[in-house]
Amino acid sequence: MFPVLRSPPFIPSPHASHNKEAEAANFVALKPKCGHRALPRGVAVSSVAMTETGAQMFDVAPPKPILQRTRGEACVRLGANGLKGLRQQGSAKAFLPRIHGPEPEVVFLNTAGGLTGGDRMRFALAVAAGARAAGTTQAAERAYRSAGGAAEVEVALEVAEGARLSWLPQETILFDGAALHRRTVAALRGSAWFLYCEMIVLGRAAMGETVAQLDLFDHREVRRDGKPVLVEPLRLADADLARAGGAAVLSGARAFATVALIAPGAEDAVGPVRAALGEGGAASGWDGKCIVRCLAPGARELRRAVARALAVLKGGPLPRVWTMGGV
Repeated sequence: MFPVLRSPPFIPSPHASHNKEAEAANFVALKPKCGHRALPRGVAVSSVAMTETGAQMFDVAPPKPILQRTRGEACVRLGANGLKGLRQQGSAKAFLPRIHGPEPEVVFLNTAGGLTGGDRMRFALAVAAGARAAGTTQAAERAYRSAGGAAEVEVALEVAEGARLSWLPQETILFDGAALHRRTVAALRGSAWFLYCEMIVLGRAAMGETVAQLDLFDHREVRRDGKPVLVEPLRLADADLARAGGAAVLSGARAFATVALIAPGAEDAVGPVRAALGEGGAASGWDGKCIVRCLAPGARELRRAVARALAVLKGGPLPRVWTMGGV
């Protein structure tokens, strides 16, 4: 058996005062002051404050946990003869798969598996004079519910005189409560040829998901020789989703896309694009631009409609990673 440990008896000091008021004042004067200090994550602490009338209990709430956030940057420079520069850090990666064709492909990847509030990502792709390339993403990007703040993504594209770039990322899936601020800027020089698409999907229809809360700001800007030729700021918030069934918003669609060709004579492609789309979208053209809009009930239908438009505008095969998504 374990021995029983007993505390030694309390022996009052012979000089202790028997005045109760003096004892109370002495206790208050000797009570240590409690300062603020960091607490272990998930630990709640209780403190007791003594007064003349008794004791009061105070609960100190645990501090908010410090959540890990994603940081990443991937930059690629291509020349007429191949790769000229590559820099990557954090969760942003870029790789160039072996391609049996004249147009190299640059595939960007977010190794974090998605975005949430507070994440910061940057992708950059520059194509030198006389070169051509296609840029894309390995898979659909996902923006999850934010616990605070917005995920920020910056895409910087440069296309030199006589160069050709197709920026064709796969779709972005927005979950309920997501907050995503993305800015895509393309700088063209001289007669540069530029094609891009952006596809956005509101939740996963197969999982029965709906999106009622959202903070989306998707700014797209194309400049030629420093002058803006196409500026599209897209904003979607809770109030917009509440009336998304209207014809002026999404007409009840869960997925939508913009495809744009900016090149000399691009408006001549409007007729062939309209014929390829049928009822799956609309196209318009002016001043060296061909703009295509698509609405669809889900991601698969949207990808197929966009693929038909790109087949006309690009004049070549889609990036190989697109075929893995079921186009």
